Amino acid sequence: MQARRATTDDAEAFVSILTTVAEERRWIGTEPGFDVEERTQRVRASIEEDEPLWVLEDDDGQVIGNLGLHPTHARGVLSLGMAIISQARGRGGGRILMDTALRHLATTDAHKVELEVWPDNERAISLYAQYGFEVEGLRRDHYRRRDGSLRSSLIMARLLPRAAVPQSRPGTGT
Repeated sequence: MQARRATTDDAEAFVSILTTVAEERRWIGTEPGFDVEERTQRVRASIEEDEPLWVLEDDDGQVIGNLGLHPTHARGVLSLGMAIISQARGRGGGRILMDTALRHLATTDAHKVELEVWPDNERAISLYAQYGFEVEGLRRDHYRRRDGSLRSSLIMARLLPRAAVPQSRPGTGT
C-alpha cells in the first residue's frame, strides 16, 4: 500500500471512494446521491490549484482511499478529510495517509489541522488521537441527514510544531 499525491487523472477515482464510503451511510458526512460529475470537477480543480490531495493505492495500484487537506476560513488552519473503502480498512492505510499528511504539513506555514468525526467512529477517533489530535468540542445535532435525522460530530484538532520565531521583548523594540 502506498499514498501518492493525486493528479487530475485521479479525480474520478478520488470521487469514487467518496461515493463508495457514502453508500455505507455511516462513516462520512457525504451522503449518497450527490452530483458525482460536479464533485469530480471540483476535485479536479482543487488538484489543478495544488490543493494537497492524496490517493491510497493497494499493491495492485487500485485506489482504495483518499485524503485531503482543505483550506478553512481561518488563516493557517487546514481541515483534514479521509475515506477508505471497507475492504481496505484495518490494514494500515489510515496510518499511511496520516503519516503522509503530517509530513506535508511540516512543509507548510499551517499551525493547526482540524477534522470532524462522528462520535461513534471509535476506530477513527483512536487513530486521530494516536497522531496527537485532541477533542476540542462537540457539534450536538449539527448535521441534518436526508432522512431527517440529526447527527452530532466531534471536532478534533492538532496544533502543529512551529519553528522558533524570534519575539520582540516588551518595551525594548527588539
